[in-house]
Amino acid sequence: MKDPNQKHTDKQLLVKGIKILAISVVLIIASTYLLTFSFLNKDVLPLYLLLPLAIITMGATIYLIFKGLKLILKAVFNN
Repeated sequence: MKDPNQKHTDKQLLVKGIKILAISVVLIIASTYLLTFSFLNKDVLPLYLLLPLAIITMGATIYLIFKGLKLILKAVFNN
């Protein structure tokens, strides 16, 4: 028997969380590429320009992963 007072998943919040996780997948790929490219060119200027950018991108990726997972859990469990 279904309970009529049972709360359901907030679909808008779930879609927002999935979009944030999709963006974080792109950032994972980009940060890995930037880090690899910066270490392959140790003797030229891009090392000093791309290494900080890669580190910042990694931090943003980790933040977005946790934010996306938090939104998905909030959508499913209705905090």
